[in-house]
Amino acid sequence: MPVVQVEMWTGRTDGEKEKLMKGISKAFEEIGVKPERLTIIIHENPKSNWGTGGQPASKTSH
Repeated sequence: MPVVQVEMWTGRTDGEKEKLMKGISKAFEEIGVKPERLTIIIHENPKSNWGTGGQPASKTSH
């Protein structure tokens, strides 16, 4: 059973996360993995806990 872990910043809606999960599931289905065999885990992190270019992402324009 494949497990996909997604790391992303906090702030997306439940609808956006559901759309992401459906897209990931579709991609795996295209290579023969049934959606019910796939587990997707989303880890949401505040920008202050994410470093980009040596600085917290909360201080960059991302």
